[in-house]
Amino acid sequence: MGLLYSKMKIFHFKDKIDSLAPGVDKILPPVQIRIKPTNRCGHNCRYCAYRAKNLQIGKDMNLADSIPKDKMLELIDDIIDMGVRSVTFSGGGDPFCYPFLIDTVTKLSNSPVKFASLTNGANLNGEIAEIFAAKATWLRISIDGWDDESYSAYRAVKHGEFTRVMNNIGMFKKLPGRCFLGVVIVVDKKNAPHVYDFIKRLKDTGVDSVKISPCIVSNTGVENNLYHRDIFQSVKEQTIRARRDFVDSAFEIFDAYHELHNKFDKDYTWCPYIQILPIIGADLNVYSCQDKAYNLEEGLIGSVKNMGFKELWFSDKWKFFRINPSIHCNHHCVSNENNRLIIEYLNADLEHLDFV
Repeated sequence: MGLLYSKMKIFHFKDKIDSLAPGVDKILPPVQIRIKPTNRCGHNCRYCAYRAKNLQIGKDMNLADSIPKDKMLELIDDIIDMGVRSVTFSGGGDPFCYPFLIDTVTKLSNSPVKFASLTNGANLNGEIAEIFAAKATWLRISIDGWDDESYSAYRAVKHGEFTRVMNNIGMFKKLPGRCFLGVVIVVDKKNAPHVYDFIKRLKDTGVDSVKISPCIVSNTGVENNLYHRDIFQSVKEQTIRARRDFVDSAFEIFDAYHELHNKFDKDYTWCPYIQILPIIGADLNVYSCQDKAYNLEEGLIGSVKNMGFKELWFSDKWKFFRINPSIHCNHHCVSNENNRLIIEYLNADLEHLDFV
C-alpha cells in the first residue's frame, strides 16, 4: 500500500502547478472537485462545523438546499469534458441523503473520473452501497461515539443507530469490489479515553483505514489547542500503541491528531488550492475550499445557477485571487501546508535550480 495521505500528491501534476501563479494566464481544470449535493442530514452532530454558530464555515448555509437532478448531471458532463481527475461528495449534509446520488455516481462510473464520498454511514446499504463498493475509489465514515448510548448523545439520533452504522460497515466490506473503506474518529474530550479500543473494534469490523482527527471548536488555533491540551498526550499515546498493535499490510492508521497552529497561521497572499480543489455547494455556488464553503462574503468564487461550471471556471483568472489568505483565512485550513509547499516550489530561483 502506498501513501494514501500525502502532501506530495499534487506534485505529480506539474503542468497544473506551473499554471497556478498570478502572473500565468493559462487556466487548467481543477484536479479534484468536492460537490456538496445536499445540506440535508439524518444526524445532528453537536460539533458539526457547518451548524456551529461560533465557526465561520457554513454561516450562510440553507439547510433546505439541494442540487437539482438536471443541474447535477450537467455539472458531471462538464467535469468529464474538462478532464477533472476526481470528485468527492461531502457535506453540508450527508451525500447519501441526496435522492439523485445513484444517477450521479452511475454517470461518473461510466467515465474516467474517479469518485469518492464522505458519509455518516446511516444510509450505506442497498443499491447505493453496491455501486460504491464496485465503482468508488474510497469511502470515509465519520464516527464519534463508541457505543449506542454515546453515539446517540453526540448525534441526537435514536438509540441503536450506532449498531446500525457498524452493521452497515461490516456488510459493505462483504460486497464485491475494491472500494477502500475508511473511518475518521473525530476526537474530543468525551471520546478521548476510547480511541485505542475503538480502533481495535473498527479493524475487527473490517475497515481498511482509521484516521484520528481533532474536533474543531474555534476559529483560532490557540483556542483549539487549549481545548485539546488536557487530552492531547493520552490520544497520542493510544494512537501510537494502536499503530504498534494493529497496523499491517491490510490496515492503516493515519494520525491527523496534532496541534493546530499549522492549520491556522498564514503569511502568504494567494491560495494555490483554489485552482486545485474547489467546492460546488448545494446552493449552486462555487467556493474556494471546504473551510470557506457557505461563506458568501469571503469564500465565493462564482455561481453555476445560470451557467455551466466549465464556462465559469475558464472565465477570467482574476477570480482565483480575490482571497488573500493572510487577511481572509485566519481559521482552520486543511490546505495550509500544501499551499506553503507549492508557493515555495514556484518561488524557487530558476538560476539556482541546479544547485540542489
